[in-house]
Amino acid sequence: MEEEWLVVANDFAEKWNVPNCLGTMDGKYISVQAPIGSGSNYIMYKFFSIVLFAVDDANYDFLYANVGSQGHISDGGVFNQTCFKRLLDDCNPNSPSDCVLPRRDTPIPYVFLTDGAFPLTRNIMKPYARTQEKGSKTRICNYRFIRGRGITENVFGTMSVVFRFLRRQLLMQPETAE
Repeated sequence: MEEEWLVVANDFAEKWNVPNCLGTMDGKYISVQAPIGSGSNYIMYKFFSIVLFAVDDANYDFLYANVGSQGHISDGGVFNQTCFKRLLDDCNPNSPSDCVLPRRDTPIPYVFLTDGAFPLTRNIMKPYARTQEKGSKTRICNYRFIRGRGITENVFGTMSVVFRFLRRQLLMQPETAE
């Protein structure tokens, strides 16, 4: 299994210039009709929804998916409820060991790229907050992270094009929509 993770990390390094990356994580809100007796549990801003949480590789493929969380929960909250998070918390023995990047001395862990909705942990990286100074290392880092993280957004966009029903409200209860 460690070899498979190293293949994913190598793809991110080659295709997106993001070293030690094992995938990108994000959530997509899928509109559903108001569930019977749900109150505001499924409301995300102005519409009822369920959340599709996904982890993707550098080739736009799903590595993990979880669908059906209530729409009022943020992406980070949905992540906290997944078995994928429990796997990361348990320091999965199948994940690669920290490695030293070129021209560096300190071993760096392998990470998953996310947006600001997720917690910053040893294995989860998100861009620096706010606008960074032009030409700074933090701005270059943000550029690479955002470029790599865009994979998940592209996967959701492609999925909506192929499965056109995801563009409109699903006229079914959340359990059926899952």
